[in-house]
Amino acid sequence: MKLIRIHLIIIALLFLIIGDSFAVDNSKVGTSAFSFLKIEVFARPTSMGGAFTGVADDASTLYYNPAGLANLEGANFIAAYHNNIFEMQSGFLGYVHPIATGQKAFSYINYLNYGDFIRTDVDGSEHGTFSGSNMVFAAGYAAVLKENFQFGGTAKFIYDKIDQYSSMGAAVDLSAKMILENKLTSFGIMVQNLGAQFSSYTDSSEKKSLPLTFRGGASSRLRGLPLLVAADVVIPTDNDIYFCLGAEFLDLKPLYLRLGWTKFGENYKTGSDNESLAGFSAGFGIEYNKMQISYSISPQAELGTSHRVTFTGGI
Repeated sequence: MKLIRIHLIIIALLFLIIGDSFAVDNSKVGTSAFSFLKIEVFARPTSMGGAFTGVADDASTLYYNPAGLANLEGANFIAAYHNNIFEMQSGFLGYVHPIATGQKAFSYINYLNYGDFIRTDVDGSEHGTFSGSNMVFAAGYAAVLKENFQFGGTAKFIYDKIDQYSSMGAAVDLSAKMILENKLTSFGIMVQNLGAQFSSYTDSSEKKSLPLTFRGGASSRLRGLPLLVAADVVIPTDNDIYFCLGAEFLDLKPLYLRLGWTKFGENYKTGSDNESLAGFSAGFGIEYNKMQISYSISPQAELGTSHRVTFTGGI
């Protein structure tokens, strides 16, 4: 137990150092290539405010901490749909396959459509419409290194297209998860989008950095209470550090109730009257046999409201 405490202190110090090194002002918002990589897809994690790096116990951890896949039983699938703001819509399809005891291989496709935009000239005259979309193809590996320690990694190929312009890039995600001996508490760390843009949208466009992000989280099933609580700290290199909090009520199985909050919701506020719920989220999950369907709702003030539906299960 003493050694575990030392590890946790080291992890916390590392994240404090990283946060201090990469903390930026808001002038860097929107300066990274492929910013859509930061859009969260899955219903269960987003209904818990995005606090899932330390939870990492089902197939939706593909985005938050792939190391958690190593402990899943058998083969698993995940399919998700996200009805985003401004008519943006995305879909996700992933598969996790056991290759040996405590080892998993996985792959997924993530697609986002931006919807239609009105094309105008410099005088503001309209000339039809255009659209945009992007796609991520990914594959990775997760394994149990020791009884209570797992690691995982993902390689991603990225393609983005806006009208007749397109761009490509590649990135990797690296993560780890540690479970305490009591099996009730776990911790996770994650580095997302470590990579580069290979080609820009035009020959004259400057290649930009990717939205490199560091995540650290913890979760615990409270003794004597049917409640899973979780907290994350997220350190993006193109925005301010923010925190996520979430909870899942477990006493109504096969129904799960979820609630969350993220400080990132402050970015949606503009001073209007209907923004008090920005940053909050809620949802539920219903389990049947080896499958679970989850739904989440995330108000984003004047921007609108996001809805997510996710199917997960064993095969």
